[in-house]
Amino acid sequence: MFARLKHFLELIRFSHTVFALPFALFAAILAWREPDSPFQWQHLAGILLCMVFARSAAMAFNRLVDHRIDAGNPRTARRHIPAGLLSVPSVIAFTAICSMAFIAATLLFLPNRWPIYLSVPVLLFLMGYSLAKRFTSLCHYWLSAALMLSPIAAWIALRETIEAPPLLLAAVIFFWVGGFDILYACQDVDFDRTHRLFSIPSRFGVPTALKLAMLSHACAAAALFGLWQVAHLGTIFFVGVLAVTLLLAYEHWLVRPDDLSRVNQAFFHVNAVISLGLLLVGAADVWIR
Repeated sequence: MFARLKHFLELIRFSHTVFALPFALFAAILAWREPDSPFQWQHLAGILLCMVFARSAAMAFNRLVDHRIDAGNPRTARRHIPAGLLSVPSVIAFTAICSMAFIAATLLFLPNRWPIYLSVPVLLFLMGYSLAKRFTSLCHYWLSAALMLSPIAAWIALRETIEAPPLLLAAVIFFWVGGFDILYACQDVDFDRTHRLFSIPSRFGVPTALKLAMLSHACAAAALFGLWQVAHLGTIFFVGVLAVTLLLAYEHWLVRPDDLSRVNQAFFHVNAVISLGLLLVGAADVWIR
């Protein structure tokens, strides 16, 4: 049983929840600063459960619809369904359970009904990313748009409105995730072209893709500076913004057109530091002042 649970956690890359969850929590911390949005434990539980179950459902669906593609790609052939570690029916069941759990978790925000109203459309949009590479080279930004919903959804759940801080935080995610997913896709450029899958690297080539990813990350840094100003954050967060900008530059130093061997280092290590680091400096800035 524990081995099977481990397989499911590996299937959905549970540890990668770190990429989106910190932004939802940071949006919540900003919302809890407002007098009419006091902290409640059930709201914190709702954010955590919704994030975990929504991402798990979307990742399991991704592995499900892509298992034949994964089987033909040497980089992904050892994933759980192609390798026979998990069956298609079991992953379908897992996806359904996580989807229902996500919808149920939105009830923790009652009497605010917006989370339950938006739960199914949000879930469908998240799952839609898995199909995007079959028809658009902008699939990277479908993924980033899916993840950028996390701070907006948290804000709506807590304040029943949309305001500038979560929108700027969402813009950070949109350009940051879009940029690093372009970097990640550079590894599969030949496979994607052979199998007629869409991506920016397969359409424009790796050198151009790296330049577009760098531009995307420059936009992410600009949105971070905008958030610092609009949300009236202080010196601690400003220092964090400078650090993130340097980390993004380091990420592009790691990955070069003639050397993609360090893509995973840039993708997993640097981006984990960025997401968790922003949460920590943001929380410190709000609570210490």
